[in-house]
Amino acid sequence: TGSKSQDMGCLVSTPKDTGGIRRRPRSVGEITVFVPGLRIPKHVDFFEPLGDKLSKNIVEHLSALRTRIVVMAGQEAPTATKPRRKTATQHGGSSLADLQQAIEDYLPVLLGLVKDGSLLEHRVQFVWINQEDDAEETIISNAWYEVLSVLHLMAMLSFSKANLLLLPKMSADGYQPKVSEESRRAAVDVFLKGAGYLDCAVRHVLPQLPLEVRNNLPVDLAEGVLRALCLQALGQGVDIQLGMAIDSTKATLAVKRRLACEMVKYWHQAEENIMKLPLANGWGEKHQHFVKWKYTEAKAAAYYYHGLILDEGNTEKSHGMAVAALQAAEEFLKESKKACEAFNTTAPLSRNPPLWGTMKYLSEKIPKDSSSKVRINRDLYSYEKIMETAPALPDFALALKPDEYQLPPVDQSWNEDNTRSQTQLKA
Repeated sequence: TGSKSQDMGCLVSTPKDTGGIRRRPRSVGEITVFVPGLRIPKHVDFFEPLGDKLSKNIVEHLSALRTRIVVMAGQEAPTATKPRRKTATQHGGSSLADLQQAIEDYLPVLLGLVKDGSLLEHRVQFVWINQEDDAEETIISNAWYEVLSVLHLMAMLSFSKANLLLLPKMSADGYQPKVSEESRRAAVDVFLKGAGYLDCAVRHVLPQLPLEVRNNLPVDLAEGVLRALCLQALGQGVDIQLGMAIDSTKATLAVKRRLACEMVKYWHQAEENIMKLPLANGWGEKHQHFVKWKYTEAKAAAYYYHGLILDEGNTEKSHGMAVAALQAAEEFLKESKKACEAFNTTAPLSRNPPLWGTMKYLSEKIPKDSSSKVRINRDLYSYEKIMETAPALPDFALALKPDEYQLPPVDQSWNEDNTRSQTQLKA
């Protein structure tokens, strides 16, 4: 693996001579929410490029804030991707929150480098270790690249937090591990927050980068990956809502079908964004398998509820279509088990937590309801034939949207310093 470095707009890939620094775990434990490894910042020198342009205070402040993130992210990366249940609250939870806080302290100060077309934007070489790209690290002299990397890290910390919330815990009665409704609701909020960071990255930060830099970003930060991650968060949010609707006596079949069909659309769009990208190595391939698995699972749910609603129609035609939809649901359920296996066995290895929520319910219901409706000889039907006869799913507008996230205002410390730095730069 090499490193990508971009200086004043020109990008060079250099072979790594320091040996592998990208730490990739062999196994990541139980996964409900996929986090494609945290990108980790490497130390950068602010003093050399900025020392004579800014007050010592600001340079020291920037340097200290970023160093804190470098240290914390380096410690957090191995544990964030491998949550341990027992310590999930005391260790994982608190250190993720500390790292998030460190980033929130850094961002307003960092934004001083890019405000009002600042001439400081290209002075510092920012270095990050990639996870899904072939090049081990990427060095780019552009402060917007740093902002983009920071937003990506904030989103990945949200995903880690959602994973911790959604791992089933043993219940007090010692009966079957489950995920409390409180944790599920909290996870939906965390997903929408994470999606908000990614949405802001795509809409407000990527456009600030010159095309040449955008084309040379590591694949971790490619627009397609950022969009896919945003859609994944929304897809998993809807999955939780569907699980809660299944548990609720008030939710109608129509509500459940609508949620399942929306979930299909989110995962379909995520797949469209990610499948064309050259995601190499373990994390990247695993990422594509995750999207494929969840997309297939969503189709199983949507065809199941669509079939049940069609079956309420009292015509021979609607019964025929219901049977075809339920058969399709069963086929997708089988496919999703294969896709899940492919995901778990792609390095770094992972396991499924005990089944709960939407899929626990559907893995039992789909085969049962499908076989009671289907009296014809299944052997006559191939997968292709079943898909050919499956009725089209209804199309619903997508209801779940990312939280609106805006970059914070530039830190006050820049105001006192601004006049001096700008006149010095022009001198």
